Amino acid sequence: PLPTAAGGGGAGAPERPYELVVFGASGFTGQFVVEEVARAAGGGELRGALRWAVAGRRREKLQAVLERAAERLGKAALGAEVGVLLCDVGDAASLAAAARQTRLVLNCVGPSRFFGEPVVEACVENGVSCIDLSGEPRFLEGMYLQYDGTAAEKGVYVIGSCGFDSIPADLGVLYTRDKLKGTLTAVESFLTVQSGPEGSCVHDGTWKSAVYGLADQDNLRKLRKRIGCAPVPVVGAKLKRRGLVFYDQELKEYSVPFMGSDVSVVKRSQRYLHTELQETPVQYGAYVNIGGLGSVVKLMFAGILFLLLVKCSFGRKLLTKYPEFFSAGRFTKKGPTQRQVTDCFPSQLLNKFLTVVVE
Repeated sequence: PLPTAAGGGGAGAPERPYELVVFGASGFTGQFVVEEVARAAGGGELRGALRWAVAGRRREKLQAVLERAAERLGKAALGAEVGVLLCDVGDAASLAAAARQTRLVLNCVGPSRFFGEPVVEACVENGVSCIDLSGEPRFLEGMYLQYDGTAAEKGVYVIGSCGFDSIPADLGVLYTRDKLKGTLTAVESFLTVQSGPEGSCVHDGTWKSAVYGLADQDNLRKLRKRIGCAPVPVVGAKLKRRGLVFYDQELKEYSVPFMGSDVSVVKRSQRYLHTELQETPVQYGAYVNIGGLGSVVKLMFAGILFLLLVKCSFGRKLLTKYPEFFSAGRFTKKGPTQRQVTDCFPSQLLNKFLTVVVE
């Protein structure tokens, strides 16, 4: 994904106590990010020691996350170089104070439409780059419209979609373009989710993002009109949009459009590469495989109910209060277990199947 501003990363800024801070470290996603940062910091993957911290509302929860990470990595404890910062997304002063102590914030708090902007604002105003995992198009494009100019002036980056949405899609298109002979003009991806013996589920933070995202489609269209980006030119045959449900002959499965941020993120990257670097833009479509005809029937009934409920506030409250019931157990408030994450997530990444059109 491309940055909100092409600045200098805060070059020339005074030295700060930490090089990065994981904000929302005690949340479901944050605990995994903390573990991976600790793994990289202690595994010799970086040039020199990493000065980093965890941030959140409660010290005891943050300490518990650090202890969990140390246990998972087979250590007695993490080093003294890991700090603990207390701040709250509802307290602008505490966010600003935390931002002033680092060069980079990894934001793990969501849904971003409710909790993301205060973090972005604190980072930009205090000359700090910000990376998050948000796959919510309205938030991503709203932050671009609101903070791009200030971020450029401050020389910092605000980069969204740095998770499953939408790194595999964005980098997958570039990788395919670089590896194929000829001029790549279009790519379609088909996602297949495979699970291990314990099955699979998704944390309900993603469910909430989907609920409010679908309810807010009209405002997203208005936002895009305000941004006013020129259409990305089409090179070669135009990539046709597929139907809401269709049968793919190559994969022998039914598929539906992928509802995340992949398409909008790839389009933005391709627009930048075309306008700034004069590269040939690549068209992109994203889909999810759902299986056989029985799965199609189930999805149709569930989809109709879902779309009816997201249109009113009472329906949205029901959907977000009972995610397991309305998603048939695919989304839960507890999220996947460690075993489910280990078994399932690599399969999701590896099953991005790309079909390409080369001129």
